[in-house]
Amino acid sequence: MKPYIIYLLLFTATLGTTFAQKDAQAKLILNEVSRKYKTYDVIKTNFVYTLESPQANVKESQTGTLIAKSKTNKFKVTLYSKGSSQTPVIAQELISDGKQQWTYLKKDNEVQLNNVAVNDDALNPAHIFTIYEKGFKYIYAGEQKAGATTCQVIDMTPTDAKKPFFKVRLLIDKAKKQIYSAQIFDKNGNKYTYSMQTFVPNFKVSEEVFAFDVKSHPGVEVVDLR
Repeated sequence: MKPYIIYLLLFTATLGTTFAQKDAQAKLILNEVSRKYKTYDVIKTNFVYTLESPQANVKESQTGTLIAKSKTNKFKVTLYSKGSSQTPVIAQELISDGKQQWTYLKKDNEVQLNNVAVNDDALNPAHIFTIYEKGFKYIYAGEQKAGATTCQVIDMTPTDAKKPFFKVRLLIDKAKKQIYSAQIFDKNGNKYTYSMQTFVPNFKVSEEVFAFDVKSHPGVEVVDLR
């Protein structure tokens, strides 16, 4: 998934000042989130990923797990098969050791190996909590209740109009200073939502987690795309 609408807005001087204040408030909130996140070595979060496509009349969800070591760009994302189960079944994994990246498709028993992309279009789950720092404009959009949680809403738009999405909406847990959910709106009318269910800071994990182990996947086909 690659999570353009150009807004031509004419404001009076008063409205312009109001939005400038909101921008400053948004930056303050995001800086607090980023500052807290950067104190952790490794984080682990369980999330629910939901795709909504009105044109295709589709709304479907999957659960997943993210383990990220942002300082070294290492991460492991696991998506589980749809449907409830006491023991989730792995559907797909995306793993990076900071230099190489593996995409494992269990159904096909195939793993694709690539070099890690270094361009600005690369999606790096290790940077989800600092995504705003480059390539976005943002405003504070007020507070919103998400269940019993009070969230601060930040709307972000990419500075590059060629991006395939036109808005990212972050809900920040006001008390914990953590991302509660992230919604990506693409130009085709689709919406992708990542809702964080748990957050474990300084999660203890071995370095082996950030590499794909071919030996533990008998018969897997390795497609080297480097």
